[in-house]
Amino acid sequence: MNAPMEAAVIKQHLIDPEICIRCNTCESICPVGAITHDSRNYVVDVSKCNWCNDCISPCPTGSIDNYRRVVRGNAYTVEEQLGWDELPVELSSGELAAQSAEAGLGEAEAEPQETAAPAADPAGQATFNSAQYGATIPPWSAAHAYTNLYGPKAAEKTVTATVTGNLRVTEVGKDYDTHHVVLDFGSMPFPVLEGQSIGIVPPGVDAHGKPHHARQYSIASPRNGERPGHNNLSLTIKRVLEDHSGQPVRGVASNYMCDLKVGDQVQVIGPFGASFLMPNHPKSSIVMICTGTGSAPMRAMTEWRRRLRASGKFEGGKLMLFFGARTPAELPYFGPLQNLPKDFIDTNFAFSREAGKSKRYVQDAMRERAADLAALLQDPNACFYVCGLKAMEEGVVLALRDIATGAGLDWDVVGSALKREGRLHLETY
Repeated sequence: MNAPMEAAVIKQHLIDPEICIRCNTCESICPVGAITHDSRNYVVDVSKCNWCNDCISPCPTGSIDNYRRVVRGNAYTVEEQLGWDELPVELSSGELAAQSAEAGLGEAEAEPQETAAPAADPAGQATFNSAQYGATIPPWSAAHAYTNLYGPKAAEKTVTATVTGNLRVTEVGKDYDTHHVVLDFGSMPFPVLEGQSIGIVPPGVDAHGKPHHARQYSIASPRNGERPGHNNLSLTIKRVLEDHSGQPVRGVASNYMCDLKVGDQVQVIGPFGASFLMPNHPKSSIVMICTGTGSAPMRAMTEWRRRLRASGKFEGGKLMLFFGARTPAELPYFGPLQNLPKDFIDTNFAFSREAGKSKRYVQDAMRERAADLAALLQDPNACFYVCGLKAMEEGVVLALRDIATGAGLDWDVVGSALKREGRLHLETY
């Protein structure tokens, strides 16, 4: 019996670049660091991937759920994948057998890669993986979300939306500029829920002469539109004006969107997202933790609750907001938030670069409200949403862990319940 030392043919996990909207969900959630990206593509390193499948269900488009059978020695490298515009064609059994024979290997059943060791710090201790607590299912009472109605693999590749509003929502800084953009879809169906996102396809081509990939933006308006009863939605878009070295930069999509005028038309795909959804239970509580434009889905949830309250359909679920920025001037919607009734929303601001004051982050504000948050951690109808830069995620989840522990709760039990019940959602980038 001439059994090979290792399987000749393996299943290599790949990401479809035609469908991927470059949202960073897969990379942020991968427990072994197997996913990376450049300015064009998100890719999977075959030497690290252990086929744990943690990245499959959170992917809003399904682009992550792909593989190709390859001869182990001929697996697609990261460099090859970064240059793809589409997935390679499937190799036939005959082609695989021929490549195996050429490599001096026998035939074998396709199998996933060996399990990789968990990430560890230099001392050899397993590092804290905040992503493992993020839910991949929506709260039990969330409404049904429609997804992928328009896109590369849908019957309609894009839908055209018309700009009906473009307002600056922060003071203009030297390194940033944040806008509130309203898009109207006219007679074309585009149902969305709070927490979903869309993809904007910028016109023109990239440095390689290829059409630009879609850029993802969270929806900042509630399910019945930025203007109630209209087929429209809003986005919160920040364009960076200069990098950390003070050099001017212009993001392709954000710059395009911030410069749009009323009446301009844009190409849209989506909607995306079926887990980062608000609960519909009228007495459910919502804790929103965000920085910068991560406030977009939080604005959508808050506005929907505000409209329910105005119509007499709101039954008292608690709203808590922890909102962080470098300074108050950089906080989108700062003015309108200040005007919301205190008995409607409990707002906590955190500023890290406020003149004359010590640095304060959202996790610091959370620890100051430990008693309230500990009670909500134990409430089966309380949901937690985190949105903003990836750097905030670990600090926020660690704060929740410390709050639970300080209240005499077992974090392993609490954290597992938050994930299993769709109550803790992490959307960082």
